[in-house]
Order: sequence, then C-alpha cells, then structure tokens
Amino acid sequence: MAETAPEVAPDVMALSFEDALRALEDVVRKLESGEVPLDDSIALYERGEALRKHCQARLDAAQARIDQIVKAPDGAAAGTRPFDEQDR
Repeated sequence: MAETAPEVAPDVMALSFEDALRALEDVVRKLESGEVPLDDSIALYERGEALRKHCQARLDAAQARIDQIVKAPDGAAAGTRPFDEQDR
C-alpha cells in the first residue's frame, strides 16, 4: 500500500482543480459500482483520498486569494495584497 502513495501524489499534484474533481468523481463511480475487486478498491480509495486532498488544497488557496482582496471604506474592492502580508 505505501508503495502507491509516492506514485499517485506527483500526477495528482499536476492536475488542475477541474481535472482532479473529474478524476475523483470517476473514482467514486467505480467504487460505488461494487464491481471492483478488493485490492483495486483499496488502491482506488487511496487515489481518491489524494485527489480529495488536492482539491481541498486548491479550494483553500483560492479562498486565501479571495480573502486578500483589500476593501475600500465603502466596501468595494480597492485592490489586493500579497498572501503572506500580515495584518498589523
């Protein structure tokens, strides 16, 4: 089992959010079909978990970018600031 994780992670990391989500949906469909042998189901589950984590990380990064939009006094977006800039 531990052997597959290093092989899965690099290809998952290269996927866009949309491609990773489609791949995750495909994994779920295969697992829900009940037609996949046990060992393959375990490998699919591991891949699905890697895809889920990747999608969540991409969503978290997008949220961080949105959170960095600087608002003007009237509440309108006035610009952006770098993610790592601390509120002081």
